[in-house]
Amino acid sequence: MKTQKAETIDAYIASSSPEVRTKLEELRAIIRRAAPDAEEVISYAMPTFRQNGNVVHFAAFKSHIGFYPFPDGIDEFLEEAAPYRTGKGTMQFPLDKPLPKSLITRIVQHRVKENMQKKKQR
Repeated sequence: MKTQKAETIDAYIASSSPEVRTKLEELRAIIRRAAPDAEEVISYAMPTFRQNGNVVHFAAFKSHIGFYPFPDGIDEFLEEAAPYRTGKGTMQFPLDKPLPKSLITRIVQHRVKENMQKKKQR
């Protein structure tokens, strides 16, 4: 958990322990590849990717990384998300397990598409 509020994603990741930092950097790279036009910001004190609205947030915790593609980014992927602890708009990736790169990529791409559709409807 963070004790100081980071101003940038770089600062957020740098403030983590080395083993957590590696996972956060990997997650950031996966998201960046899936949403290359997204803007990186800190929102709700968490690293956030925005493109026509929030795409995903993530945060480091003691034993997992929280991944937040809310409001409903997980709903389409519930079967694949079954191995992970999930809740409304949240998924937890244990620090001692590999990140599900393909699943994360598809969730991020799904959220970008959702945001594009919402933008067109406005």
